[in-house]
Amino acid sequence: MNLTTFAFILSGVLLNACAQLFLKAGTNAMGGAIHLTAQNALPTFLKVVTQLPILAGLACYGVSLVVWIIGLSRTDVTIAYPMLSLGYVVSALGAWMFLGEVVPPQRLLAIGLIMLGVILLART
Repeated sequence: MNLTTFAFILSGVLLNACAQLFLKAGTNAMGGAIHLTAQNALPTFLKVVTQLPILAGLACYGVSLVVWIIGLSRTDVTIAYPMLSLGYVVSALGAWMFLGEVVPPQRLLAIGLIMLGVILLART
C-alpha cells in the first residue's frame, strides 16, 4: 500500500471514529439514553436531528464513506478492511479525552493488541 492509499484509508477510519464521538456527544447533550415509544417517536426524531453534534457526526460519516470508497479502489479489501480496527483505538482515546469516559487497564491492553495487529497487517 502506497502512502496516498494509506492516507485515504486512514482518513476514512479517522472520520468514522470522529463520527462516533460526535454522535455520542449529541446523545449526551440530549440527556442520555433514548427510549422510543409510539408516542414519542416523532418528537425524539426531531430532537435527534436538531442536535449539532449529531449532524456533525452524520457529515463525518458521509465524507468518510467517499474517502473510504476511494481508498478501497486502490487496495485489496483484505488489507483495507482490517484497518478499520484502528477506529476502536481512536474512538476509545477520543472518548477518554473528550467525553470523560473511563478506559480501564484491560481495555488499554486490548487496544494495544489491536494496534499490534494493524502494524503486522500493514507490513504484509
